[in-house]
Amino acid sequence: MIRFFLFAVMAASLLSAQQKPAEPPAPVPPATTPPPAADLGPEAIVQKLFDSMAARDALAAKDLFVPDAGLFSLGTNGKANRMPLIDFLNVLGSGKAEWKERIWNSTVLVHGPIAVVWAPYDFHLSGNFTHCGYDSISLLKTSAGWKITYISDTRETEGCVNPLGPPTR
Repeated sequence: MIRFFLFAVMAASLLSAQQKPAEPPAPVPPATTPPPAADLGPEAIVQKLFDSMAARDALAAKDLFVPDAGLFSLGTNGKANRMPLIDFLNVLGSGKAEWKERIWNSTVLVHGPIAVVWAPYDFHLSGNFTHCGYDSISLLKTSAGWKITYISDTRETEGCVNPLGPPTR
């Protein structure tokens, strides 16, 4: 009887050794996260700027510009106005009103490390339309990714038609 018992234990051991080991569970795919700014194209950088404006996040906006970027607007009076980047960031970070800028029908021109995003836009302050016009946003591709060097825009209050309709919050 002991022989039979030892034989059964040995046979069970051999059988279990020959069985396939349990396969490890399939790896869980990583969460889908947006690529870092260094991997984004020029139009995506412009959208990140608008997102940071909507969030009133001056630090996030600052990261999208070269240090001495220029911001120029041509008002309805035909006068060109320059706003230093630091002033733009201070206004962005200190206010409470909601900013919403939208573009559509963008033209994106890229040649190696330079790019321009040109598009009609509208701008809303706390849900109220204030102006529209055209954005011309110049970017350079640096070792840290695309960075905004200049923004030039027109500011118009008449003839503004946006195919996107009124903004949603």
